[in-house]
Amino acid sequence: MKQLIIITGLSGSGKSIALHALEDSGYYCIDNLPATMLPQIAAHLQSENRRADSVNLNNYDRVAISIDSRSAAIETLPAHIEQLKLQNVSTQLLFLESNLETLVKRFSETRRKHPLSKDTSTLAESITFERELLGNLGSLGHVIDTSYISANKLRSWIKDAVSIEHSGLTILFTSFGFKHGIPLDADFVFDIRCLPNPHYDAKLRDLTGLDIEVQSFLETQINVHEMLNDIKQYIEKWLPCFISDNRSYLTVAIGCTGGQHRSVYFVDQLSKYFMAQEKVELLKTLSSDKWKEIGTHRRAGLLVPLFSVYSKNSAGIGDLDDLKLLVDLCEKTGVSILQLLPMNEVGPLFCPYDA
Repeated sequence: MKQLIIITGLSGSGKSIALHALEDSGYYCIDNLPATMLPQIAAHLQSENRRADSVNLNNYDRVAISIDSRSAAIETLPAHIEQLKLQNVSTQLLFLESNLETLVKRFSETRRKHPLSKDTSTLAESITFERELLGNLGSLGHVIDTSYISANKLRSWIKDAVSIEHSGLTILFTSFGFKHGIPLDADFVFDIRCLPNPHYDAKLRDLTGLDIEVQSFLETQINVHEMLNDIKQYIEKWLPCFISDNRSYLTVAIGCTGGQHRSVYFVDQLSKYFMAQEKVELLKTLSSDKWKEIGTHRRAGLLVPLFSVYSKNSAGIGDLDDLKLLVDLCEKTGVSILQLLPMNEVGPLFCPYDA
C-alpha cells in the first residue's frame, strides 16, 4: 500500500462526499471503520498487495478510509497513524468540519438524526459534544472547512489536497432514430431530421452513415456542413463548464428519422473531431459501430410472453431449456429477432404486456 488517506471530522461536514470523490479517482475505499481495526486492515491490505503482485492482479496501492466519532477508541487514532508511518505507509489525514449554524441547517434539511444524539439532547448539543469528542484530531493533518462551499467544490478541494490530477471528461456520442425514441441518458439531443435524407435514394437506402457513398452524398450538402460545425462549436463552448463541474460523462445524442444514415454520419465525424481534444476521452457509441455487423436488410421478429414458454419436459414456466427450443425454432423459421415479454410487465395501456 503506497498511500493511505484517512477521512474524519464532524458528521454532516461532507465525509461521504469526500470518500466518494476518492473512490471515483481510483482509491479503494472503506467507510466507517473502527479506529482499533486500522492496523489490522492495513496489514491485511499489505498482504493482499504481495499476493496480487505474485499473480498479476490489481492491488491496493491507494486506499481511503473513513473514521467518524462513533468509532470505538477514536482517541487511539493518532497512535495508529504513527505506527503506520513507522511501517513506511504514506498516511495522510483529512479533517472535515463546519460551523454550528451550517451543520444544524444541513441536518434540518435532510431530516436525518445526528449519530450522537440522545433523547435528552438537542441537535446543537450533539454537534458540540461530537466536536469535543474529536478533540484536536485536525492537528494531525489537513483541515477543510466546508461551511460555505458546495459539494462539487468540496470534491475539487479533496482532489487538490491529496494531489489527484482531475480526471478528464468522457464524451459519449450516440446516434438514434426518433421513430424508436430518444435515449433517456442523453445530456444533449440534436435533431438533424431537417437535413437531406439518403433514404430516398434507392442506391443508398440499405447503406449506413459509415459507408463512403452515404458520406459522399452528405458532404455535398451545404446544410450538413453548417449543422455539423454548429454542433461542434456548441459542444466546444460549453465543454469547459462541464469539465470544471467535475462531470465524468457527457452523452450527446444525434437523431434522425431512422438512426441509420445522417445521425450515424454525424456521430462518426464528431467522434473523429473530439478524439483530438485534450482532457476528453471518447466512449465509442454502439449505434454506429454495430450497423455493419447487424446489417440493414428487413428482418422478421417474434414477440413471446414469458408465461407461454413451456414444453412437455419443462421444470416450470420460462425454463432455460425451453428458451433454447424457442431459439432453435426461430433459427429454423428464419426469425432473427426474439423479444421476451417479462412475467409482470404492465405498461400504461390496459394490456398485460405493453411492448
